[in-house]
Amino acid sequence: MTSSPRLMGIAALALLSACAGEEPAAYQGYVEGEYVYVASSQAGTLMELAVDRGSRVERNAPLFVLEQDAEQAARREAAERLRQARARLANLSKGLRPQELAAIEAQYQQALAALAFSEAHFRRQERLIRDGFVSPNTLDAARSQYERDRARVTELEAQRRIGRLPARPDEIRAAEAEVKAAEAALAQAQWRLAQKAVVAPVAGYVEDRLFLPGEWVPAGSPVLSILPPENLKLRFFVPEPDLPKIRIGQPVSARCDGCPAQIPATIVFVSSQPEFTPPVIFSRERREKLLFRVEAKVAPEHAQGLHPGQPVDVALRLERLTPSHE
Repeated sequence: MTSSPRLMGIAALALLSACAGEEPAAYQGYVEGEYVYVASSQAGTLMELAVDRGSRVERNAPLFVLEQDAEQAARREAAERLRQARARLANLSKGLRPQELAAIEAQYQQALAALAFSEAHFRRQERLIRDGFVSPNTLDAARSQYERDRARVTELEAQRRIGRLPARPDEIRAAEAEVKAAEAALAQAQWRLAQKAVVAPVAGYVEDRLFLPGEWVPAGSPVLSILPPENLKLRFFVPEPDLPKIRIGQPVSARCDGCPAQIPATIVFVSSQPEFTPPVIFSRERREKLLFRVEAKVAPEHAQGLHPGQPVDVALRLERLTPSHE
């Protein structure tokens, strides 16, 4: 005996209704936070701590300051060395100083006057010797003085030109290299000084202070830990039979004591290795069962009020079946 189409439709709707009303699987878990530990690459005494536990800090907000007298002195020294190197390069690029050029110019003018006098004396002696009034020796002496004065003028003209020229190219290249080395030393000194005044690398809440003002902080030792809201996630555990239901990117929702509403999250990790039931889950019946660890990311806007270690119940968002029309 065959069923009528009406009865078959009713049965199908009943089956779909039962599937639609099925409660999604729920698992026990807890909130976990990934902390950002803030440290300095330099060692020193902690001089100032600008934040307290539980306070919210924004990105680049001041956090703490280490003793920095030595770094400030090193920066001043590097800045002074750079100033000297630049001054030397500028001096080589400009030639002689104005005072030196002025001295050469004065000597040049004196030489011109002496040349004019010796030339006039020499021409006068030439006329006198033609008239027989002076001896040839007198003319030779006047000629020698005239030649010396003319050579002196030529020499000072060359000094005037050279004095306005920069130094030799190899000297200038050496001075430029000194400037670059001094700039690198200053940048390094500034970096070391900046490492003594540390700012927040991320925005979040200060979870803990690991040193107090006056204590010596070794290089690389965290002074503060910060929990950014985006670093909160849900960690829960799924038994092996339910593992096929889990996939990366799957949405889930969580409930916790005191939470006003369900907390949406997205699965971002599924462990490939089973493990025993973690201590935070106290169900005696499941203590000896192997579970798989699953982690779900909580959006920052939904992380308000969540705290690491807080127990949660996580439910999968199962897709509902919809009737097909033939």
